[in-house]
Amino acid sequence: MNPETSLPVADTDSAAASGAWAWGESNQRRMGSEFARLKALLRGAAEPPAPSTEPAAIDEIVELFSLSPFERDLLLLAAGVEMDGEFAPLLSAASAPPQPCATFGLALAMLPLAHWSALSPQAPLRRWRLLELGDGASLISAPLRIDERILHLLAGLNEIDGRLCALLRELPLPALIAEGHERIVASLCAELAEADQRASWPVVVLEGGDLQGKRDIAVRFAAELGLRVFALAATDIPAAPTEREALATLWEREAALLPAALLIEAGAETGAAELIARLSGLTLLATAEPVALDRQTLRHRVDKPERCDQLALWRQVLGASGSASLGKALESAAAQFRLSASEIRQGGEQLAKRLASPADAADELWRICRAPATQKLDGLAERIDAKAGWADLILPEARKQTLHQIAAQVRHQLTVCDRWGFADKCARGLGISVLFAGESGTGKTMAAEVLARELRLELFRIDLSAVVSKYIGETEKNLARIFAAAEDSGSLLLFDEADALFGRRSEVRDSHDRYANIEVSYLLQRMEAYRGLAILTSNQKAALDSAFLRRLRFVVSFPFPDLAEREAIWKRIFPSATPREALDCAKLARLSISGGGIRNIALNAAFRAADEGQPVTMVHLLHAAYDEAAKREQTITDAETRGWV
Repeated sequence: MNPETSLPVADTDSAAASGAWAWGESNQRRMGSEFARLKALLRGAAEPPAPSTEPAAIDEIVELFSLSPFERDLLLLAAGVEMDGEFAPLLSAASAPPQPCATFGLALAMLPLAHWSALSPQAPLRRWRLLELGDGASLISAPLRIDERILHLLAGLNEIDGRLCALLRELPLPALIAEGHERIVASLCAELAEADQRASWPVVVLEGGDLQGKRDIAVRFAAELGLRVFALAATDIPAAPTEREALATLWEREAALLPAALLIEAGAETGAAELIARLSGLTLLATAEPVALDRQTLRHRVDKPERCDQLALWRQVLGASGSASLGKALESAAAQFRLSASEIRQGGEQLAKRLASPADAADELWRICRAPATQKLDGLAERIDAKAGWADLILPEARKQTLHQIAAQVRHQLTVCDRWGFADKCARGLGISVLFAGESGTGKTMAAEVLARELRLELFRIDLSAVVSKYIGETEKNLARIFAAAEDSGSLLLFDEADALFGRRSEVRDSHDRYANIEVSYLLQRMEAYRGLAILTSNQKAALDSAFLRRLRFVVSFPFPDLAEREAIWKRIFPSATPREALDCAKLARLSISGGGIRNIALNAAFRAADEGQPVTMVHLLHAAYDEAAKREQTITDAETRGWV
């Protein structure tokens, strides 16, 4: 079938609406003249009046479905029964026994150029379900009924078949599209011009993670060809072959009548591949992962816009004045988050209301970007409310400077990777992957909190000991789900207990070592590709293989706090609202314990004091210190607590 047609469709444009009205008047007059000709034939006229030559839907249907003159008259005869009250008595008078309906036998006897093949199952009238056979003793006596969709079309109404409305959704033209996606549209147009279309259109396969971007590309590409686009979820494709065949027939008919292209969304369901194999019109497949099809394909990967494209989209939505008022905040948002053009358009509309106050607008921009993306991680990881600041972090100055450098690299990814061309030079290894190594309680999680608060990012903790599976391939699947959920938000990912996965396993001794190496390599590969900041924590840096350490951007060692650092921790450990009495932080610092242990002692001492209705004293802290030591099965020396009480 020819995929193009001049049949009118609803249009809100006044000029187009006026043209559609004129066409409707012409179509109505033409149908009246066609019915007059058929009624004359039924009355036995030797020379029936010739119909008018005004443009009408019947001409388009004849061309689209390659109908013979007799098939054309059969269709008009069945339409006349529904649209003109004079047909029923004429048909009854012409048939024996009398029937107020069109039959194949009557048509064979009364219409010119009649042929038996007109109602064969593969002939156009039944192949495309233009006509349906009612109940009858035989083919020639069965009533002929015109399909409702075709009847409406002959009457001048070109709307999608009601049987497809529950399955299909028309996609609108995108109000905003990324420059990179526009390039894909241009590439598809060029590739289509070179493709072999003799048998059928090639299938356009759009792979990747940006579903809305795929929709935008599909609609823009189809618009270049004069086609509308309807989306079908792969999960809605019938599993039964007969139902799937019926869907294919109805859609192919719609594709010609509207005209339109079909976008099938999601996965590699068998039904999707089988339906695609059945269709000859323009079909697009939106899928997250590659799908093998037994058809000529045009393949493109569609991920959410890159940083520079996102920045351009934000500026386009907000305009020059809005972009200027936000300044560097826009660049930071484009660098940190990965949003679709549609999400940026919606966010820009919300943000426009806050531009009167640039400071508030910057905070609102960050909230808008962060909110939808982080919801995907809930259930896969533990969200940590980052409250710690730089003042709470007691570390050697060199370690703090390294943490500041990590924050700076997160902030300037757009400048270095995109504007300065490092992303074009090599896409691998641009992710900021970090290892925090040190004993338990030395501040690794607190440092992650500090970075999250500094960068205004959500912090999610993933327990690697829970992610690692004994089943081959399951660990990689678990990690893939986490990274896929985090990719758009740029959230700070804290992979705790890396020792559960890492170890000296680069020398393969058995299959367990080999698969452990695969799991480690996969994690590091995903960390390197991750747009945000990913941190591993380990209590045993010495157990990690040097080959793995080389693939990390930063390795930060968290030493056990010395005397001065422990004193500083004690001075900051109590909230300002906590009542205290005669606490000597210098004496407390003699207790050889990490920052995490100090926090436990302070908290337990506070509960003891609250229970007694007193402020926190050295006595409370002494009891809490012994409780903490007992928990750890450690001994406190007299020298450590001398002078506490």
